Amino acid sequence: MAMQASEIERMIIEALPDAKVEIKDLAGDGDHYAATVVSASFKGLPKVKQHQLVYAALKGNMGGVLHALALTTSAE
Repeated sequence: MAMQASEIERMIIEALPDAKVEIKDLAGDGDHYAATVVSASFKGLPKVKQHQLVYAALKGNMGGVLHALALTTSAE
């Protein structure tokens, strides 16, 4: 069962309302995505913590219906 890019974007924006999110389907299979997330919420946080916030927004879907997510985050 694949996850739609729009669903990934919706979940991230729900958790980080100011986020600008760009999702790309890397393999065309709905399982391998790249996401760029820009949010002021990331200001002053190390990359690991930024990524943890995004993974938390996905509510346990990582490793399940969402197999792979190449993540790029920044505060600006």
